[in-house]
Amino acid sequence: MMNKTSQQPSDILDLTIQIQQIPAPSFAEGPRGEFVRGLFQKEKLKDVSMDSFGNVYARLPGKQKKAKPLIVSAHLDTVFPVSVNLQTKREKNKVFGPGIGDNSMGVAALFGILWALREKNVSLEHDLWLVANTGEEGLGDLRGMRGVVDRFNSNVIGYLVLEGLALGHVYHRAIGVQRYRITAKTAGGHSWADYGQPSAVHELASLITELTSIRLPRSPRTTMNVGTVHGGTGVNVLASEARCELDLRSEEPKALLKLIHQVEKILKNADREGVRIMAEIIGQRPAGEIPADHPLVTLAMQCLNEQGVEASLTAGSTDANVPLSRGIPAIVMGISTGGGAHTLNEFVDIEPIATGIESVARFVELAGSVGQ
Repeated sequence: MMNKTSQQPSDILDLTIQIQQIPAPSFAEGPRGEFVRGLFQKEKLKDVSMDSFGNVYARLPGKQKKAKPLIVSAHLDTVFPVSVNLQTKREKNKVFGPGIGDNSMGVAALFGILWALREKNVSLEHDLWLVANTGEEGLGDLRGMRGVVDRFNSNVIGYLVLEGLALGHVYHRAIGVQRYRITAKTAGGHSWADYGQPSAVHELASLITELTSIRLPRSPRTTMNVGTVHGGTGVNVLASEARCELDLRSEEPKALLKLIHQVEKILKNADREGVRIMAEIIGQRPAGEIPADHPLVTLAMQCLNEQGVEASLTAGSTDANVPLSRGIPAIVMGISTGGGAHTLNEFVDIEPIATGIESVARFVELAGSVGQ
């Protein structure tokens, strides 16, 4: 069994890098999940298992068998394909590497919490389930967390979701998201001989321009993003097919629904002679929230303040969307600070790691007193 302490951020950082070095794009988290499962087994945790989604579970038993459990989760997947160079580099008080903070640091913190509790000889009244889940990023559409919540449902103290780069923020509101794949199809042709006939690339570009001209409210904050565009087969070819992926989100469900209606009206009327526009929903992240004065929110703020961290309440699109949308208490807490998330220049700050681990470990220790 590993003998680690929360007072050694280098141990957490070393484990973070080990996790980060295992590619784990959404839908291909298997090798990283197997690594975590092996670590759970080495820690002598109970009921170590992996489900059909690839989620990895382990239980630290509490003293009271009838007490509700606390579920602590961190997502395994990253936004980077297997082909990305995962080399890390250290500069002063930072470590750079794709996926280092989102969410390798969060997964490593599952063990940081365990080590911190053992260092302080804390015996929990309630069971603690540690879960490394799949499918949080992109088109994963929270599939792993849906499986986790289906398993435990509402008979829990709550869900604590760990994100590597969110130290100082307590997420208690879930932003709703809807995503589409939009495809334009035409007959295609030669760029010279068939000039004047519709090109799927041109048609899709015009459609994107029309969509992005929709005026969005600043409050509640509402966004639209075309994240990918593909199409065409050659520079001198009228494209017969082109497609894009569209992301819509809002802090307010009614505002999101209004935007969805506006987008779908444009899509419905986009067909014309020789042009076929098709759209499919490829992702839906449900909204939800718990009040700012909920006991778990208050506890999270308290645990951060005890560590000298000025905490703030916020909203986001995370694994917490799933339990929150079902009326189950859930919050998100972070482990360190950093930047460049979802880019090749992603980094974590080393110094705050010990503070982050101590704050989430303290939350786990006290959650039973407010959540039963």
